[in-house]
Amino acid sequence: MNAFSRTLLAVALCARLLPAGAQVSHMDQPILGETAAQVSDHVWQIAGFPNVAIVVGPRATLVVDTGLGPRNGRTAARVAARLSRPKSRLFLTTTHFHPEHAFGEGGFPAGTVIIRNAVQQREMDEHGLALVELFKGMTPLNKALLDGAVTRPPDILFDRELRLDLGGGVTARLLWLGAAHTKGDQLVFVEPDGTLISGDVIQNRTSPFIHGQGGTAASWIAAIDEAARLEVRHLVPDHSPVGDRTTLDESRAFLVLLRQRALAMKQQGLSAERAGELLTAELKSAYPDWHIDDVTSFVQAAYSE
Repeated sequence: MNAFSRTLLAVALCARLLPAGAQVSHMDQPILGETAAQVSDHVWQIAGFPNVAIVVGPRATLVVDTGLGPRNGRTAARVAARLSRPKSRLFLTTTHFHPEHAFGEGGFPAGTVIIRNAVQQREMDEHGLALVELFKGMTPLNKALLDGAVTRPPDILFDRELRLDLGGGVTARLLWLGAAHTKGDQLVFVEPDGTLISGDVIQNRTSPFIHGQGGTAASWIAAIDEAARLEVRHLVPDHSPVGDRTTLDESRAFLVLLRQRALAMKQQGLSAERAGELLTAELKSAYPDWHIDDVTSFVQAAYSE
């Protein structure tokens, strides 16, 4: 199996698709609902796979992530339209290039302004359609949702930060802070709410997963360190419940501990695969209220630093 095939398999595992008949929460549901819960003064969330954030200002609205395929994109766009002021301009950005985050773009209306960071766009160009095909092969529903799913070149491309004025003092700061779950992970910080839309970079009591061509353990922690400089009061992750500043601090502490333990096992001569197995069991016992999957991808990234 070559490196990219391993990447595709890893993404399949990351999607956490459950077997038929398994009990699922709203966060595992691939079809978005029509309702949104308010997180802060200007931010709403549609809970699902993934959570979609909507930032509403007096003159413009920003949607963050699309859902899986155009049908979900249309749902996100409808909900955003209901929340928006009349004649508001619509912007769309994505936290990273994976299908459930970016390939609902086709469901958004003509005239939607697409914004991405340059690193994410490169990943989209190189690997996006291959991942769509992988996801389509997982279930008949995925295939139906992703049929005809494409993205177009962004209207606005930025390097590290873009400040988007939504009117009335509402500003969304689109941030590329370095490689983490993927190389092009993007966060959005909403002022004056103090709300951080954190993508897969900061999850709520959920173990990390590094995409096969993503960041390192150290670069992920560095990205969180940069986010920690922000005055975060509310946090909206992609695949876990809404949190707050404590969520950011807990996530950082977990990743630091995991990296330290991985490097200690490397010094002991254990393989990355064996260390991943041991640390997965260790952390499941130490953090019983966390959602912990196989942490081997993070351990392998720590070993490769």
